[in-house]
Amino acid sequence: MPRTSVETPPEADGVSLSHGLKQRHLSMIALGGVIGAGLFVGSGAGIAAAGPVIVVAYALSGLLVMLVMRMLGEMSAAYPSSGSFSAHAERAIGPWAGFTAGWSFWVLLCTVVGLEGIGAAQIVSGWLPGTPEWAWVALFVVLFCGMNLTAVKNFGEFEFWFAALKVGAIALFLVLGVLAIAGVLPGTDSPGTSHLTDFLPRGGEGLVIGLLASVFAYGGLETVTIAAAESQDPVRGVARAVRTAMWRIALFYVGSMAVVVTLVPWDSPAVVERGPYVAALDRLGIPGAGRLMDVVILVALLSAMNANIYGASRIGYSLVRRGQGPKALGRVSGGVPRTAVLASSCFGFLCVLLSYWRPDDVFAWLLNTVGAAILVVWILIAVSQLRLRRRLELEAPERLVVRMWAYPYLTWVALAGMAAVFVLMAREPDTRVQLLSTGAMTLTLAAVGYVRQRRAHAHG
Repeated sequence: MPRTSVETPPEADGVSLSHGLKQRHLSMIALGGVIGAGLFVGSGAGIAAAGPVIVVAYALSGLLVMLVMRMLGEMSAAYPSSGSFSAHAERAIGPWAGFTAGWSFWVLLCTVVGLEGIGAAQIVSGWLPGTPEWAWVALFVVLFCGMNLTAVKNFGEFEFWFAALKVGAIALFLVLGVLAIAGVLPGTDSPGTSHLTDFLPRGGEGLVIGLLASVFAYGGLETVTIAAAESQDPVRGVARAVRTAMWRIALFYVGSMAVVVTLVPWDSPAVVERGPYVAALDRLGIPGAGRLMDVVILVALLSAMNANIYGASRIGYSLVRRGQGPKALGRVSGGVPRTAVLASSCFGFLCVLLSYWRPDDVFAWLLNTVGAAILVVWILIAVSQLRLRRRLELEAPERLVVRMWAYPYLTWVALAGMAAVFVLMAREPDTRVQLLSTGAMTLTLAAVGYVRQRRAHAHG
């Protein structure tokens, strides 16, 4: 599909950025973006809380995410923009909505950069005892900040190889697991369905906890629609990534969870202590499984750091280009928003320092504030798609290269699913705090955005 088949509108914010990402970069970013730290690190707690029904939890939340990605893909193919959902929300709902979606996601990404840096530093410090974790985090932040300050093709190349390693590791795990379950892997006995007899050990409450744990494990899929604006063919890149989202989620998340709970008892202490993938590899008698998975998890964490610094810088740049932030963040040099990269990296490292200085109040408050931010973004994506689709069908139907399935019914189903997640979060004491904190941040940003919008109209 030629790039000119869907013309980028004049107000799109990608015009000053380079188009250095190739199709292979986008394809691997889309593929590897599904395999994040949430899958390797966070899934163990979900299995321990829910039992084998965690497979159903990941499948249900995966369906919700697939709907969200389809909606986002429809809008991003029609209007390629480094602001992605933030730019779409502004176009569909108003500047206040773009302001709210953009800055809440920027804070979320920068905070997660810090968390991923801490996780990566803990792994390396375990290999090299006595080395300070904060120094490793600083090294990682400087490394990826420098990577993102150079041409975007360097970011794409780095992510290409990071993603290739993650995809290779999870594919090998799936192959070995399936062979073991089938009883054809030498040196292992098939467990059959012996670990699945008590499929719902903790009842409905376990399924609820598993659902909440799985929903937030899918964060990061949005990066491909941000990166597409800097590719050689944005429309084709978004279309291909979105169309393959279903099998990627089904294979990597749902498939690997099914392999783990079939091979290892869900209540095995090793699932939480060593992680579900290490526990499964130990069950297969793979020598050095722990160290091997540490390397893969480290790569996943570093890959996420790299991608999130990139995503935060582009969201920040897009907001400024649309008059929604300090002008300094909008400076572009060599096709890269370098000031936005520096600001995003510094905020991420500040989060790390807060985890050392004020772990019990300021840092905990920050984590709670962004705890449900991705759900706010997803809701704005759904509302934007409902409004933009009608407009596109009337004004520019040729832009609908990617179409949301069964519009508008599945969009409303997705919104109902998100509302259900909010209700489930309100029921659980741990997640209720996150819900309230994120709600306060969202209302504050919306109020600030609305005031700015009114002032702009008054002066316009």
